[in-house]
Amino acid sequence: MVPRRLLLVGEGNFSFAASLIDSLDPSVSVTATGFQHRADLERDPVAVENLQRLRERGIEVRFGVDCTQLAHALQAEDRDFDRIYFNFPHCGRKAGVAKNRELLAKFFQSCADVLTKEGEVHVALCRGQGGTPADKPQREWHNSWQVVAMAALGGFILSDVCPFSCEAVPGYTCTGYRSQDRPFHIEGALTYVFTQSLPFENSQPRTFRVRLEDRWFYFTEPEALPGKLNRCELGCGYWELDSGPLEKQPVLLTCEPSLQPCRRFLEAPSCHPIRTINEKLIAKLGKTFPLKRLKCPLPLLSWGGPSVLPPATCDLLPTFWICLREDNSSSEFLNGEIPQEMEEIPVSVSECTLPKGPVRDGGKAAEEGICEEVELGLRPSLLVHVEAVIHSPEFLPGSLNVLSGPVFQKCHISPFMMPAFHETLFILGFNKNMKESCLPSLLDHLKDTLGDLLTQTLQEGSSLSTPVGFVLQPNGKDYIIHVKSLNFGPDCTKNLIIGSIVTSKIVEHKHQCFVFVSINLDLLVMLACDISDWRILWTFDNRFLKRFAPGKIEHFKSYSLYPPCYVHDVSFWLDEKKAFDELDFHTVARAVSQDTVVSVQCLDRFQHPETRQVSLCYRLTYQTCDKALTPQLAAAMQSQLRKEIQRQLHVSLR
Repeated sequence: MVPRRLLLVGEGNFSFAASLIDSLDPSVSVTATGFQHRADLERDPVAVENLQRLRERGIEVRFGVDCTQLAHALQAEDRDFDRIYFNFPHCGRKAGVAKNRELLAKFFQSCADVLTKEGEVHVALCRGQGGTPADKPQREWHNSWQVVAMAALGGFILSDVCPFSCEAVPGYTCTGYRSQDRPFHIEGALTYVFTQSLPFENSQPRTFRVRLEDRWFYFTEPEALPGKLNRCELGCGYWELDSGPLEKQPVLLTCEPSLQPCRRFLEAPSCHPIRTINEKLIAKLGKTFPLKRLKCPLPLLSWGGPSVLPPATCDLLPTFWICLREDNSSSEFLNGEIPQEMEEIPVSVSECTLPKGPVRDGGKAAEEGICEEVELGLRPSLLVHVEAVIHSPEFLPGSLNVLSGPVFQKCHISPFMMPAFHETLFILGFNKNMKESCLPSLLDHLKDTLGDLLTQTLQEGSSLSTPVGFVLQPNGKDYIIHVKSLNFGPDCTKNLIIGSIVTSKIVEHKHQCFVFVSINLDLLVMLACDISDWRILWTFDNRFLKRFAPGKIEHFKSYSLYPPCYVHDVSFWLDEKKAFDELDFHTVARAVSQDTVVSVQCLDRFQHPETRQVSLCYRLTYQTCDKALTPQLAAAMQSQLRKEIQRQLHVSLR
């Protein structure tokens, strides 16, 4: 963004302002402010000369401006700056790091009052002061100014770092506090560029309304999936299949207008990289095989309903379960009226069925206040739909039938394990006597296609040897798809599973064989675009999509650099009568922290020698990838976690 209005704070002798204006377009408005009063500067000839230059150029100059109280010094009509500069802030004399941190924190909080929504704050610090990996050498965290953490207190994230260039402002002379101290040593100094992040909102689970068999139900999304369901085309008609067995139960799905999906990942005109890579994947395979694209059914599955997932796979995919509660009123939704703007979109679902029981009169049930409940699961894989797809009139043997949509899995907290992601499923049916020719052809083209997608962002001259591998499973029929030679740092596994190939007989058919290829699109995008954290794919920040040109796979440059980590420990005694599942602990941590917990480490397991009671100690690391997380907020989340594990997991805190 080209700045229109600049605010300079903390000017000492105003040499920075006097030098900067020579490089600016005359249309740019500049306001230069200093903490000292005019009388204090009249004894400094350099300052007097610089002020004269500023007056001749018509630059507004203000004196006695406290950088921690900018809103008090500037009238409402004089705010809304596009960029704020603060060079080498310092409390003066021999102030320690604690006081300078406090200065920075209050400054950033003050900036939020006078900066435009997309504005920038530029802060120049001496070598090592920032406490980020960009500093050479990097100071220990406790001995630095912790500039990123201080900026977070004002809602800012670090978006760029560059060397402070004196050549860009010739004539600038850095002075100390009140122009009396020695100049700062600016060799190796850095300019930190901060932008405002989206605020943390109260992530109350959304409520959706669904119609099954002419009866209305409502359900609340799982607490570990806030903002996930309503961004997966649930209310946009995407879950409709034209005809066939997939349309056993008519469904109407609604949610409040404000909660309608703001960005549909897989549908046009989305330019999300997940859609881009999905379209490229399908198009490349479509050059070899005829394609039949199918629309995806609603991801709700009945308890105990049909599943064609291999038994071993089912055990590895814990499911999120939701409870549908009957809404007996057609004119009211929960405790309020249904907004007239609420749109009822017909969608379809295959495995959702109501409990079998005596038929009740709906009106009488409403009068008696009877409320029926139905327990359904969110599908952990698109493979649960293959039997319905194969028996559908839409299915074309010999063609590559394509199904794309979101899936949901309970999982441990990890940068490469995600509770919600997008999957594409390819289903190829062929005569049994053609298996020897069809299967190798599909696997060869799939390996080449994935390899091409994964290497598009590599720099010219670099190479990634054999990026894609198919690993045969113990049953001798199925494969997992993994990617080798990743470059995501020492903590990342070298072989990351991005999908599976199922050739074993999971659907009975007299004359045909089937191959099912499942691809995790989110992981594929992360690898292709060098994205190290799955959470950024689900951000609501528009800056993410601006990093990608429509239809192109590009290297991702983060707009939130070096986010600070906050570490908290929790210890508790297990209930001898209740089984403890560590996955449940991870799920509670994910829900309470709004996906800000990035690591859960079991530090200790202790058994009391007399009571034999078992105690566990866990260390949780909080860190965001797109928002400003403060230590206070992380501590509040940890406090809430302690309450929730007592309530949900029946443990006793130590």
